[in-house]
Amino acid sequence: MLKIHLPSNWISCLLSVTVLCAMACDHNGASKSQRVVSIETMNTVFETVRTPHKYGIVLAPPDSTKMVDSPTIFRVDNTWYMTYIVFDGKGYETWLAESADLLHWDTKGRILSFTDTTWDASQKAGYVSLIDIEWGGTYQPRQQNGRYWLSYLGGSSQGYEAGQLGIGLASTEDITEPLEWTRNPTPILSASDADARWYDNLTIYKSLIIEDTEGVTGHPYLMYYNAKGREKDANGEGFESIAMAVSDDLENWKRYGEQPLITMHQGICGDAQITKINDLYVMFYFGAFWRPGAFERFACSYDLIHWTPWEGEDLIAPSEPYDKQFAHKPWVIKWNDVVYHFYNAVGDQGRVIVLATSKDLRTDTTLEP
Repeated sequence: MLKIHLPSNWISCLLSVTVLCAMACDHNGASKSQRVVSIETMNTVFETVRTPHKYGIVLAPPDSTKMVDSPTIFRVDNTWYMTYIVFDGKGYETWLAESADLLHWDTKGRILSFTDTTWDASQKAGYVSLIDIEWGGTYQPRQQNGRYWLSYLGGSSQGYEAGQLGIGLASTEDITEPLEWTRNPTPILSASDADARWYDNLTIYKSLIIEDTEGVTGHPYLMYYNAKGREKDANGEGFESIAMAVSDDLENWKRYGEQPLITMHQGICGDAQITKINDLYVMFYFGAFWRPGAFERFACSYDLIHWTPWEGEDLIAPSEPYDKQFAHKPWVIKWNDVVYHFYNAVGDQGRVIVLATSKDLRTDTTLEP
């Protein structure tokens, strides 16, 4: 009779193998440990990213007829850059600013301008793609095929986010100069697409394209976007949710899944930004109108697909005259041991871009850019 000699700790070994196999499952068979982030970890993230010190306005519109919005921050060589959008009553155009210290910003010029007869004639709100998402990393955008890329909210109707909007794609060889970017002739994602879902079959708003460098989704490029479908909430109002699309080449995209990633089924969940802290992905986003006002939130994920929303206090909430109405649309980075949380504020100064930090930079003069 054959005798099998097992190690004394064979049960522990078996359990370890079982856990490792479960953790290796793809998203269709993902274990609960992959999908749900513990409250202890969520608390740690909150303490890591919180910015209780409001520095104030860092970019204001040139005059009272305009509004600025939606900062995207990146770094090239030793200079910081911000793309942002300007609304002038007709629609959105995208502009570029630069800074040496993340605090003082100088406008350089436009990179996406109004056109006459194109599908995106009156709306071109751009967001730079493929930026390094590592927490405290380089924040350098990566080139693909020798060019830098951005996605943008586009549409032909005039007014504030008017008409049926879609997502366009544009590229350039020089991301640091105020040169007009080259746009694809048609949208890469639209509410009228054949595969539009219940949550995005009315209009699509802001987008963010990142790389899945570890291949956890099976696609190299991911797009997080907020959109509104034809479904109504309990009060008969439309609502915005955050959803995901995937691509293998940047130019051809398909929706991922049948449900949005984050939704409250009322108000707005929108304007996702992704960073990676160790083995955890953190999504910054804003909420609005599922309780009063607009405010900054976050969610966490181990696989870029299943997200655990933070249920504690807001990262940013209205507290100052300049953000007393809305504090929303985040871009958060860590640099030289300081967390910088840029966001869009609406208050007594109109619609402006402001900054909150983890240290009080109004009194600390020892920091380097």
